[in-house]
Amino acid sequence: MRQAEAKINLKGLVEAGVYESEDKAINDALKLLFRENPKYRIKLAIHRYQTEKISIGKAAQIAGIPWEAMSEELNKNNIPLRLAPRTIEELRKDCETIRRFSSGDNR
Repeated sequence: MRQAEAKINLKGLVEAGVYESEDKAINDALKLLFRENPKYRIKLAIHRYQTEKISIGKAAQIAGIPWEAMSEELNKNNIPLRLAPRTIEELRKDCETIRRFSSGDNR
């Protein structure tokens, strides 16, 4: 599907009342893509870990896998681990990620 056709279809879904916004349609499409292709979530998490300097905990959350599995994925891809938060804010984010995962809310 060409980009122009995709935009027309996206706009059409909103106009037909299937979605209230193009953003919601895109979010649903991405959820389906990641559900059908879990390896894409892992690739995205690895990319963000490398480029955005997110924590392993955040990368695990994005990938939808436990921290230990994320660590293994990084090792398999020869990516050095950053195990300690560098700032208080990173520590807070890590703690929040751990809380969400331990409560079963891994969005």
